[in-house]
Amino acid sequence: MSYSKVFERPFAALRTVCALSLIGVMLAGCGAGTNNDTYDLASVRITPPKAGVTKRQLLVANPTALKMLDSDMVVVRVSGTEVQYLAKSQWGDKLPLMVQSKLVEAFDSTHKLAGVGKPGQGLAIDYQLISDIRTFEIDTNGGRRANVVISVKLLNDRNGTVVSQQVFSATVPARGETNQALINALSQAFGKVTSDIVTWTLSTI
Repeated sequence: MSYSKVFERPFAALRTVCALSLIGVMLAGCGAGTNNDTYDLASVRITPPKAGVTKRQLLVANPTALKMLDSDMVVVRVSGTEVQYLAKSQWGDKLPLMVQSKLVEAFDSTHKLAGVGKPGQGLAIDYQLISDIRTFEIDTNGGRRANVVISVKLLNDRNGTVVSQQVFSATVPARGETNQALINALSQAFGKVTSDIVTWTLSTI
């Protein structure tokens, strides 16, 4: 397993040519390439609460993220200040767009809302779910594990007030050292966060 196209060596070599600082990795992106394997996040189906269907409609706004996460590259953290991109791997789209689509799918699977969608889809919006992707990475310090942290705000679109806000996080150990094992861990961590976000939102509106 390697963390950039030039890395075919153990962790001891991580501080060589492509070992980048946090600022450097945002500018360089040394893991980019045309022969990358493309990965998706697993869809999340939620067991809905027993409460009945609400007539409210929910807009899932475009998530925000730092530049290093606002791409199709898979982030690997090698220290507190150093990150790289996972070699020969990429997401199927920019990460924030994938997160947004999977959140919409998860809400839709509950059949508890009168409508849920993205901007531009013609909803008569009652609430907006505003999210910020704070962490979405493989952490190699002390073992490989996936960390996902997403902050969300529930905005009443009728009067512009924030009804509630919450930070959701999950950590899942990687079961193996292959790229697929790391992606699976990220997908599972995101699934846990998504389930918590959907359950919290439905109980709040």
